[in-house]
Amino acid sequence: MSTCIVRNWQGDEVGQENLDLRVAKEGSAAHVVHRALVRQLNHSRQGTASTKTRSEVRGGGKKPWRQKGTGRARAGSSRSPLWKGGGVIFGPKPRSYREKMNKKERRLALSTAFQGRADDLIVVEDFSSQFPRPKTKEMISALDRWGVAANEKVLLIVVEKAENVYLSVRNISTVKFITSSNLNIFDILTAGKIVVTSAAINHIKESFNG
Repeated sequence: MSTCIVRNWQGDEVGQENLDLRVAKEGSAAHVVHRALVRQLNHSRQGTASTKTRSEVRGGGKKPWRQKGTGRARAGSSRSPLWKGGGVIFGPKPRSYREKMNKKERRLALSTAFQGRADDLIVVEDFSSQFPRPKTKEMISALDRWGVAANEKVLLIVVEKAENVYLSVRNISTVKFITSSNLNIFDILTAGKIVVTSAAINHIKESFNG
């Protein structure tokens, strides 16, 4: 179990939050998380790369020159893979990169990864009321008060997408804004710091331990 400090809008400590999610066994944790990460990255691939074989390239029906007597190598088609403009040998074809992984295993990998980032977790009180209108400068100042270094990659997790908060964050290139229901392995592992609201972390604990 890990204990995280809860901070308010001004950056002051106002309490503590315990994080104790179900995690994989020590011997298999890295393997489970890695499988889930590879699966997510593969699912993001379109799989639309395509090349033409010699039978699909246009032209090449006529034999370029007679079989014997020219002194040149034998050739049956100008669309041979050996020729410029010819087909491609073993080139990519449209395919699916989807991988199967059990739902329980995916959830275990997600909770294990999140629990493993407990030292980089910053829990804050809900701050959506601080944005009656979008203001990127105020969000940058708040991140600084919460202990996020300049140019550090941040994952900001909330329960519900507040429009003014989203508009205040979207122009900050180092901040990724998601809801707790869209938690994923890649964002968890690649963030330098994870800023999560109290409501969001409670939702995460209910989802994985409920």
